[in-house]
Amino acid sequence: MSAQSSSPAGVRAFEGLSVGDVLPSLTVHVDRARLVQYAGASLDRNRIHWDERFAKEVGLPDVIAHGMFTMGSAVTLVTDWVGDAGRVVEYGVRFTKPVVVPYEGGADIEVSGVVKAVDPDTRRVTVELTATAGGEKVLGRALAVAVLA
Repeated sequence: MSAQSSSPAGVRAFEGLSVGDVLPSLTVHVDRARLVQYAGASLDRNRIHWDERFAKEVGLPDVIAHGMFTMGSAVTLVTDWVGDAGRVVEYGVRFTKPVVVPYEGGADIEVSGVVKAVDPDTRRVTVELTATAGGEKVLGRALAVAVLA
């Protein structure tokens, strides 16, 4: 710790935060290769995430990203902003639309966040996230709570 800060190195300090503060936005690019990698890591090998023909046969417009991939991508905004992923103590979302991932060009998940609550007694900050892909909101009620230094 530096003499000027009571926060561990790289961890956002609670002091100075206010309701309405806007976090820097984040763009997460996803393509088919990344979906296949995620399928292997998560053991979710459902064909709707990598097989275009199958996805269309079951009524989807194309291959879609895993919901948990989308959820995890969105919270990256908060973990980067806080400086320590371990400080995120609560996180929940509602899935509203899938992220469609075309073969050519892939898709971008655009994430923004705003501070909705600060609690000086517990040093908790609640961040509301907005995640969109192709101009459509893909997550609803996306709230992350972090304990700051």
